[in-house]
Amino acid sequence: MNLLAIDTATETISVALGINGKDTWFFEVDAGLRHSELIMDSIDMLLQKAAIKPEALSGVLCMGGPGSFTGLRIGFSLAKGLALSLGLPYAAIPTLDCLAWPFSAWPGIIMPVLDAKKQAFFCALYHNGKRLCPDMDAAPAEIARAIADTGMPAPVLLVGPGAPILHEHLTDTVPGIQWGKGLRWGNAGTLLRIAQETRIIANNTAHYANGPEYIRKSDAELQSQA
Repeated sequence: MNLLAIDTATETISVALGINGKDTWFFEVDAGLRHSELIMDSIDMLLQKAAIKPEALSGVLCMGGPGSFTGLRIGFSLAKGLALSLGLPYAAIPTLDCLAWPFSAWPGIIMPVLDAKKQAFFCALYHNGKRLCPDMDAAPAEIARAIADTGMPAPVLLVGPGAPILHEHLTDTVPGIQWGKGLRWGNAGTLLRIAQETRIIANNTAHYANGPEYIRKSDAELQSQA
């Protein structure tokens, strides 16, 4: 299968293209707030480099959230638009699952982290590749309690773009906590590998009306309810 994976959940745009489960093409760029300007050019460039046309794709993947409100909407809109126009299936995979997946062999707890602003973080707990809790939108003190409640003494590894910020808050309350220094966080490659291993496109049940997972209401929604 030829699969296109799109990650616009954070400030880093990444796109991955898997050709017949063998060759993988990957591109990422620090986009800031320019997702809508850069994403189509990124996809076009990757298809050209791989010398295939959009019609040769077998399916499209995107991040399911949580993440940037605008970035997730752009990713879903693009994935659905390509899938509908080309008659392809599409699927979304939770963002925190993608952030945690490469670290499944870590002996302790893995916590993927996104900075949710307003003194809070989007995160979840994983151990041996298995999720221990639902996605959280939580302050550092609540996150520290969630870690303690697992009862696991092994070291905690924070990963994801929000990891260094949360690490500063937790160093005094979670002994031995570490974070993945020096790692970049474009995750279209991981999104692609998870889809290939789980065969999520072949077993696709995604409905075109589905949308991103928003743990928190947007500022516009909160203002409209005020």
